[in-house]
Amino acid sequence: MSLKELQLPPLLHSESRGSHRHINNGISRSKLIKNNAGEISVNLSSWPAEVTNQTVSKPREIKHQGSLTKPRFLEQLESHLKRELEALDAHGGKVQELRLQIFQEVFGYLIEEFKTYKPLLSVIKNEYDLTLAHLREQMRDLLPLRAKLVLVSEQCEKRILDQRVQERNEMRALKQECQRLQCVIESMRGQQTTLQIQVDHLKKELATQYQLYRDERDARKLLITRISTMHSTQDTEHDDYNGEDESEDPVVVHMALQVCREDLTKVQVELNRLQAEYSDVVPRRDWDNLNHMHEETFKKAPAVLHSNQSVQQHGSDDKHIVTTPRPNWEQCSDILGGSERCKELFEGQSSQKRLEILLQQMNGQNEFFTGLGTSSDVPIYLQYEGKLKNLKLKKTDVVRVIKDIWREKTAENEKNDDPRDLQVFLHSYLVEHYKDKAGEWAYSLMETIQNNLEDDLICLFNDVLTGKVDESIYHGQTQLLSHLLKVLIQSDTTQCGSLTVLEFCEALKKAFPLKSDQDIEELLTVAQTELRSNGVRVAYQTLYTEDTDGKHKEFLSLVKKQATAERLQYISELRVQLEGKGQVDAEHLRAAFQTIDPSLDSETLDWNLSVAFQTKECEIQAQALSTEAVIQRLSVANVKRAGPK
Repeated sequence: MSLKELQLPPLLHSESRGSHRHINNGISRSKLIKNNAGEISVNLSSWPAEVTNQTVSKPREIKHQGSLTKPRFLEQLESHLKRELEALDAHGGKVQELRLQIFQEVFGYLIEEFKTYKPLLSVIKNEYDLTLAHLREQMRDLLPLRAKLVLVSEQCEKRILDQRVQERNEMRALKQECQRLQCVIESMRGQQTTLQIQVDHLKKELATQYQLYRDERDARKLLITRISTMHSTQDTEHDDYNGEDESEDPVVVHMALQVCREDLTKVQVELNRLQAEYSDVVPRRDWDNLNHMHEETFKKAPAVLHSNQSVQQHGSDDKHIVTTPRPNWEQCSDILGGSERCKELFEGQSSQKRLEILLQQMNGQNEFFTGLGTSSDVPIYLQYEGKLKNLKLKKTDVVRVIKDIWREKTAENEKNDDPRDLQVFLHSYLVEHYKDKAGEWAYSLMETIQNNLEDDLICLFNDVLTGKVDESIYHGQTQLLSHLLKVLIQSDTTQCGSLTVLEFCEALKKAFPLKSDQDIEELLTVAQTELRSNGVRVAYQTLYTEDTDGKHKEFLSLVKKQATAERLQYISELRVQLEGKGQVDAEHLRAAFQTIDPSLDSETLDWNLSVAFQTKECEIQAQALSTEAVIQRLSVANVKRAGPK
């Protein structure tokens, strides 16, 4: 329906407030105008401000002084609205909400007055109220976000400013560093140029000096030749030779000498080339001679060997029998199970007999092992059945495996308060690294260990594995050598890898404050002997190198040997302190330790007691053992005297 077709019903008497006038339906609009202070005011136009073309049916038209008059109710509403708006405090808070409330009240009065349009106007008013409430709710939700946004914005700006300041500082520092490096580069370039000039100058001087030496050498040779000629000729011939010599032209002699020098240079170059190309070449005549000698020697070998056997059997004292060079039988020690067993087998035997023993031992080595079974009395790492292949491990392989086992075992001990026994750990190590071949490795490893017990590392591993000594012995030796190296490095202020003799002695005293001067002197002597030092400096880093078999050399071996002797001496003093006591409990043992070692701390003392009674620290109070059992357990563990505090 268009606006022109809309017809409003006639106003009632109450609605017109005594007015019986019928007016055209016009739409009165209020215009919101901002004043200079920023307030929003309402400009109430005269009624009707605009008269549309829409016509309203009315019974009669009343003209009053040539214009339409406002209804009284409208005038009252406008007056009320104006009064309320003027009464507002323009500088107070929430002005806009108060203005809206005034307009809502006026609109409510209007709705109440027009009964006919009240439902529609009420619905419109409610819809506006709901919309305003929804917008207010959104505003309340957005206000904290606005504050947070402002705070985040300030933080971001501050962070950006700080980052810019930091970047400027870094750029400034980098520029300064770049300038410094450029200065260093320029300085080094200058030094390089200076050194190059010096090198060129030295080359020229060397060439000049070399030329002078050659001239001097040639002159000496000529003089020697002349003197020899003078002594070998008669006096008359000597006089004639001098006359001819004096009559020679010096220019010709100089040219001849120059030609001789050039020829000598060419010959020297050719000789150097031939030596470089044919240095490894054997002349054919030498090859033929050696081949012939080899064949003759090979033919005579059985006879010589039979002669040697006869001499040894009959005990001949003949000292002039010519024999071939003897082989180095010590090289067979790895095959025969160590140097001790090799010496035992070869003692007093001839070369032929030793060869037979060697072949017998080699042929006698088992290609397979027979498993010991899975009973509880067999170590867990050897609990296998059936045939197991002999891997015939070398000593170097065994040393490598043992070091790897100790390395992983140490790492596990640091992580766990209750570490596993070495036998259990060895079994898990072999299974983890060699899987299906763990049994072959276990039996082959133990065979090679038994054949090389003269090695300190292998022997200690076997003793710990079989329970002869405690695992703490190995860890104690490792910590001892690490502590010594740390002290030596700290004493090396120049970081050149070596110390003077005085600095080396002071470092030894600092690392081992309980050692006597005699022990320190012995360590110094062995170190100098091992390094073949000239008595000025000691290259301590070289002392920590190992031989081809992974074995420590003399110095570190002496350090471990002295530590073992000190530990046994400590146990001996404890034995003397406990002498006469058949049974010893924790209190007696604690008192004995405190008597012979007053500087012993409580933690180390508790550990010593737990080793002695083979139990945890919290369970040792109620136990008592024989003195010999306690001493035996302590003697195979890393029980040592505490250093000065």
